[in-house]
Amino acid sequence: MSLGLGKALIAITRTSCPSAIFCLSVLMGISPGKIKAAPPEHKPPAWPSADLGSIHFGGGDSISGVNRINQRTFIKRTSQGLAGLAVGPTALAKPLDQEEPTSKPKTESVATFSIAGFDPHTGDLGVAVQSKFFAVGSVVPWAKAGVGAIATQSYANVSYGPDGLELLAKGKSARETVETLTSADGNKQRRQLGIVDAKGNSASFTGSGCHPWAGHIEKPNFCAQGNILTGKEVVDAMASSFEQLQKQAKGGLCDWLANALMAGQDAGGDSRGRQSAALLVVRKKGGYGGGNDRFIDLRVDDHKTPIVELRRLLQLHKNLFKRAHANPPKG
Repeated sequence: MSLGLGKALIAITRTSCPSAIFCLSVLMGISPGKIKAAPPEHKPPAWPSADLGSIHFGGGDSISGVNRINQRTFIKRTSQGLAGLAVGPTALAKPLDQEEPTSKPKTESVATFSIAGFDPHTGDLGVAVQSKFFAVGSVVPWAKAGVGAIATQSYANVSYGPDGLELLAKGKSARETVETLTSADGNKQRRQLGIVDAKGNSASFTGSGCHPWAGHIEKPNFCAQGNILTGKEVVDAMASSFEQLQKQAKGGLCDWLANALMAGQDAGGDSRGRQSAALLVVRKKGGYGGGNDRFIDLRVDDHKTPIVELRRLLQLHKNLFKRAHANPPKG
């Protein structure tokens, strides 16, 4: 029940007007003889909080015999009854406690930073991504063994994923694929895209309509990109981390990607915060039982520290599939 409705009911009991009291009895479904007017000097108490199981009208019984009324029944009866009172049309135009909205709901933009990479020693391809967006792994990363890896983000055009992989499979380079996809997209200036092909060629695109900071880096075997970031230092940190681990040959592609993602977060990451992360690595017959190419497919859909959780899941994967991690194929 609204505060305004409660005050109106209390005011009726204070009028001592037979007609007003009769109206109240009709609304409540109570015999008129059981309703007494509140003494004029009686000051109505503060309206009770919504979590109370019953409603009181003060020390003196304003409603005799129903001093404690089941709250739900009270609200239902009084709300239905007041709607039928002969009050002005303006008052009936909307509920007493409803206010006109002052502004339209604000729609949040989706911010993301990602890295797509290739390991020339094993042939593994993959994408790592983090965002202040729920379940980013269901949108951004796409990859196919022996073909390429794609990250599509910023008002993501998810058709870039399957369409891009098809173009790569037909022999298009990463650069040609980016140009083909974006040239056919009327909203390309809002998009961001990163692609690495199976030869290690990389190409990215950042539309002029992406929210700042937005940009990318293209290097042999990887590309890093992001939008609504704290600054260029985020993609710089990802690139530096990937290059160092690749040069040192420490770990595999999954480690290079996951560590690059953490480096980007440590450098500032998404300017709005963080929520989800994902890691996708494909390898020929690398899936469970060799039935597909999804060697690693990990997602953290909603977490306070998604990259930390993603790395924990990666370690579990390594513990469970030690042989696959210890004996990767030769690219």
